[in-house]
Amino acid sequence: MGQIARISSGTPWEPIAGYSRAVRYGDLVAVSGTTATDEHGTIVGAGQMYVQARQALSNLHTALERMGLGIGNVVRTRVFLTNMGRFADAARAHREFFAESPPATTWVEVRRLVDPRMMIEIEADAYAPEPDRAAPEARVKVFAPVPKAIAKKRAPAPRKPRKPSAAKKPKRRK
Repeated sequence: MGQIARISSGTPWEPIAGYSRAVRYGDLVAVSGTTATDEHGTIVGAGQMYVQARQALSNLHTALERMGLGIGNVVRTRVFLTNMGRFADAARAHREFFAESPPATTWVEVRRLVDPRMMIEIEADAYAPEPDRAAPEARVKVFAPVPKAIAKKRAPAPRKPRKPSAAKKPKRRK
């Protein structure tokens, strides 16, 4: 593996809570929960889920770029919404960013985030191949679906249902 690399985005919460925006160790990059703040730490798009989702994803993309990666390296996102009723707005922004390489993802509704004006927080895990390693695509085989005609030939013959045996009652002792 290698050394641990950490980056900060300069938001006011990082030094208060003691965390990094992103951490890389070997092939893994973990990006902390990212919200809709601008470069000065000011919240963007108060009351607008789509705007906040796009800003959070843009911030996440910036953190990945600082690690030498892009959106295509993301393998998993976790999205925390303060109102699941606004899912469609957040999902639209997520789809726009990840259309070419959709990651595994989880959507969770939470009561609130660190600032009540924040509506969404997104964290991500990314694959960051070290230069001396092969990309995972080179090691993964993709299998085509089995044609129906072949699948029918392979299917085992259905078993006949068993007849229920007459249950014997246990003898009573006197």
